[in-house]
Amino acid sequence: MGLTDPRHLLRDLAAPVLGILLRRYRDLPGCEDAVQEALLAAARQWPDQGTPDRPIGWLVRVATRRLTDQVRAETARRLREQLVVSLVPADEQIALAADAERPEDADDSLELLFLCCHPALSTGSQVALTLRAVGGLTTAEIARAFLVPESTMAQRISRAKQTLKQEGVGFGPLTSEERTSRLGAVRQVLHLVFNEGYAASSGTEVVRTDLSDEAIRLTRMLARSVPDDPEVTGLLALMRLTDARRLARTGPNGELVPLDEQDRSQWDRAAIAEGAALVEQALARGAVGPFQVQAAIAALHDEAPSTASTDWRQILGLYDLLLRLTDNPLVSLNRAVALAMVEGPSAGLRALEDLADDPRLSSSHRLDAVRGHLLERAGDHAAAVELFRRAAARTASTAERDYLLVKAAR
Repeated sequence: MGLTDPRHLLRDLAAPVLGILLRRYRDLPGCEDAVQEALLAAARQWPDQGTPDRPIGWLVRVATRRLTDQVRAETARRLREQLVVSLVPADEQIALAADAERPEDADDSLELLFLCCHPALSTGSQVALTLRAVGGLTTAEIARAFLVPESTMAQRISRAKQTLKQEGVGFGPLTSEERTSRLGAVRQVLHLVFNEGYAASSGTEVVRTDLSDEAIRLTRMLARSVPDDPEVTGLLALMRLTDARRLARTGPNGELVPLDEQDRSQWDRAAIAEGAALVEQALARGAVGPFQVQAAIAALHDEAPSTASTDWRQILGLYDLLLRLTDNPLVSLNRAVALAMVEGPSAGLRALEDLADDPRLSSSHRLDAVRGHLLERAGDHAAAVELFRRAAARTASTAERDYLLVKAAR
């Protein structure tokens, strides 16, 4: 369980403990704060005192005491009866009595995920709240992942919780209509969490397996709950096909290794086989969506024995299809690379000209990095060096910065 590392405690135990408290007390801000304090108490005590026989029960008791203390402070009076009686209206007691029969180790991750993706919240707040409540990350970790000060992220999470409280959002089973209306947001949040884990946008780590593994776990659960949704199946396929390359993405000193330089013998063939089967299963349903197309592109990369033997023409066609499904400048960047592999670097550079004024790329290093790569292939090394250095100065990822500087030095 990694008892000396609070991150592992938060990741493994936050969701089930929070689910228990929310079912009882219906107060997301108070319950989430109480769970965080209980987990920190466990991180301090368990390494010395040993793990309790029933760790979830221990955390629930400690969190309940913390929640009781919070209520006492807010109401300025002592609670002499059980907190559940004073917080929950009488007409909800039957539901709580039934809840008491629910197994302690029941996994509420999906219910929490749909709660965090409430339509009243912005996408950024949905992601932050999901990482905090479901993924168990600390506020500081989430802030580092998204390049904002910890105080800013704390305010964002606090506002998100207060918004849900003001909306009167309860914790419990959603109607089929509510789940359907939130499914798109849930898919998007899971994809963002996976991407941040597989290719950390800041810090010294190339990958953060705590994030990518949690995203895969939750997406697998979601796929089982909505087996007829081809985009959820496509998203799971995309994650498995991408994550299959994880071990090859870093060198012996932790340095970033790009796709065309990776040792493909290190790729996880079982994950590739599963992902490819999921792609076929999703596409067979006929309703093609962006995640399915991205998964199909990933499958072509994974199944090719080398960069040179990759079916770049088919990948280019899939990127053309993807651009018709989604207006994403990163798709255009990737398409330019595929076009360069089919028609030469000059064609790829011409395709990038239209992206120079896209405001969505104005603060990103990626356009400079791709242009540098294509200029290097075209033989314009001086211009490539300048762009690699400029891209290195703009990225917040240490590993990516070092890789770009090495490229420039070569």
